[in-house]
Amino acid sequence: MKFIALIIGIVLVLPVYGQRKKDETVIPAFSEGVVYSLPRTGIRVKVKAVKETFIPGPYAAYAEQLLGIKNVKNRPSVNWVIEDVNIDVFSEPDPEQVYKALGEGAALVSLSSDGCIAGINCTSANIKTVEVVTHNVRKKNKSGDISLFQYFTDSPIYIAGDSANNYRPVKLPDEQKISKAAQRILESRRLQYEIAAGLADEFHPDGEAYKVSLEELKKIENNYICLFVGKTTYNMETFGLDYVPKGGGKSEAIFRISEENGIVPATDLSGKPVMIDFEIDNELVQKYNGLAKSDNPASGESGVFYRIPGRATIRLIYDMNVIATARVTVAQFGTVAPVPESLLFGGHAIVFNNETGAIQSVLKK
Repeated sequence: MKFIALIIGIVLVLPVYGQRKKDETVIPAFSEGVVYSLPRTGIRVKVKAVKETFIPGPYAAYAEQLLGIKNVKNRPSVNWVIEDVNIDVFSEPDPEQVYKALGEGAALVSLSSDGCIAGINCTSANIKTVEVVTHNVRKKNKSGDISLFQYFTDSPIYIAGDSANNYRPVKLPDEQKISKAAQRILESRRLQYEIAAGLADEFHPDGEAYKVSLEELKKIENNYICLFVGKTTYNMETFGLDYVPKGGGKSEAIFRISEENGIVPATDLSGKPVMIDFEIDNELVQKYNGLAKSDNPASGESGVFYRIPGRATIRLIYDMNVIATARVTVAQFGTVAPVPESLLFGGHAIVFNNETGAIQSVLKK
């Protein structure tokens, strides 16, 4: 009888045990949610650089002897000068700060078009649109062609011969051509002086003719002087790039300037590096970290977080010189904190800043 009673007891207990096991496996606790990211800050740099190309004049060796011009350069050179730098910021999703909002927080969350958190329990969140920025390189010539040196002359290359050489053309000696060029420079200067001093035989009928005459004489003088002192041309190049700093603000090269190719990527070791350096406001970050901690054991269980952005001074350094600075807000230099659970249950509307992920406003509904 005892054995039969034991069998009957087991049969009665098994359905209850199976039902309890089934219920425990079917009811998940917040297994689904809304995936989102916090934004991070990128640095957008636009650079305008000028390439200075110098070609020595073909008569450089005679500049001091015939014109008294000393220390004339006789070797070609190329020099790049950074003329203008512009620093701006942009935002994008941070792959290192991706979360899943659970429970009531997931039901009320609003996201921007790029998947960053925009608001909780609000219809007036400022949903940003993602803009596509194209960076291109343009070159613009700012002066004449220096290759015209070899064609510029007012003296014939050959002169007519005489009976001594059976009237065959004779090549004009270089010394004579050089002397002729120096004479043209001195004549142009003399004529400019005489016109300005009113010593010219023919006076100009009006002020405009006087101005044009002086300009033409100055142009002739400059053209001939280039044959002695050389000529420099300027090619302008614009360049843009996007750079995303890491959390620690590591100093590194963001692009380089090559003597031959101009502005090149940081990976091209043929050029001198342009470094980006960050001076982070660590005191501000430490205070954020100290106050962002919560004593609530349930803090962060809903998976809704926001960012308290940091501040930093950006410096661009080229050839040991600071070429640009900017004071900016950088989201990833700050700290991440959970949104208080008491604000997530429909009684409050929270709007987040699209650029930094910071709480922009909290309104009680």
